[in-house]
Amino acid sequence: MRKLFLLICLIFIGSLNAQQILNEKERAQVIDEILDDRFNNLLPNLMDAADLDMWVVISREYNEDPVIRTMLPATWLNARRRTILLFYRDKAKNTIEKLAVARYNVGKNIVSAWDKEKEPNQWARLMQLISERNPKKIGLNYSTDHNIADGLVKTDYEEFMANLPKKYTSKVTSAEQLAVRWIETRTEREMVIYDQLVDLTHDIIAEAFSEKVITPGVTTTSDVVWWMRQKVTDLGLETWFHPTVDVQRSEKDKASQFYSFADKPDDMVILPGDLVHCDFGITYLRLNTDCQELAYVLKPEETAAPSYLVNGLKDGNRVQDFLTSNMIKGRSGNDILAKSLNEAKAAGLKPSIYTHPLGMYGHSAGTTIGMWDSQGGVMRDDGENYTLNPNTVYAIELNTTVTIPEWNRDIRIMLEEAGFYGEEGFRYVNGRQTELLLIPRVKEHQGN
Repeated sequence: MRKLFLLICLIFIGSLNAQQILNEKERAQVIDEILDDRFNNLLPNLMDAADLDMWVVISREYNEDPVIRTMLPATWLNARRRTILLFYRDKAKNTIEKLAVARYNVGKNIVSAWDKEKEPNQWARLMQLISERNPKKIGLNYSTDHNIADGLVKTDYEEFMANLPKKYTSKVTSAEQLAVRWIETRTEREMVIYDQLVDLTHDIIAEAFSEKVITPGVTTTSDVVWWMRQKVTDLGLETWFHPTVDVQRSEKDKASQFYSFADKPDDMVILPGDLVHCDFGITYLRLNTDCQELAYVLKPEETAAPSYLVNGLKDGNRVQDFLTSNMIKGRSGNDILAKSLNEAKAAGLKPSIYTHPLGMYGHSAGTTIGMWDSQGGVMRDDGENYTLNPNTVYAIELNTTVTIPEWNRDIRIMLEEAGFYGEEGFRYVNGRQTELLLIPRVKEHQGN
């Protein structure tokens, strides 16, 4: 199976430039191999770190816990009826049991442990399994601060507690730390794929921000958005949010404003001299990207972007550097945010940082480093107390305000790139934008 995985990765990597994507059967094989690796090699360590020897995940069909969605095999698009998973970690024996209180196995990793003919009551069977293992702690997915770790619905919680023997009531605890670590932690195999997925995201943006798609004076921002959506669909992929494309331009054009996040116009004609911005992300092999890049629309007499926009992008890169240099294991999101903002402001920049975890979900679980409307810190556990862990991916999302005298206005340099924080520190998953894309490409760039 490992040879198959590596072969598929090589096929994927080698064919990426031709925009070839794995077919559904190949995707299923990769997804299930990754799950096998995560269940058998990652989960035991995460349970030990969270000091939980039992984790019970309960969900019903079409009302899935966000965690259970990441545990289902490729052929399960939803939970079935009521699906109950039980993970039991015996650290002394170095074993982990993966059981399903369901009529059938949940893929190859989670074995059915319920014979309905012998025990008709699903809850009674679950309690038998718990009593037989006599856990020290029983983790359930409820959480005040981590939305993705709060997937246990009220009815299932009440049913669980009503059936649980009283001797175990005091052992029930929130599994939020384990749930978040399961969601946020990336394996080596996942990172091989992630690099290529971000590369593909960059390729789609580069094509969208080119003369192939944009005819200045004719094409609108909405046209580009729908081209991106269609491109992703044609590739057999999905977007996890509707993309946005917007423009900033000289104050001489009365249609231009300094738009807030909430009131950007849905549609504007793209013109020469515009700074065009997109926010775009795709989903593939259960991973997500989130990327913001910038392009400049050349005027007829221009062969390069104006220096003041080139320098503006450099300022955005400087804010990125201040942020990523402060991403250190054990620091809270609020601490990282405060240090980064203070250092950037001391350097004469006007930053705003709103970086979030990225992975199995676009706005994923983990350490939150600011929000666009909470630059003083996030007063939730994911910003205040949940510290930075290694082997995690983040959307390095931020902006800096730059004054452009030539335009008689301020603009925002808005950037977002996938970044990996590992044991050796931070790196971008697949590079970052350091040069403005040009529309149209000038001749000297066309051969590259």
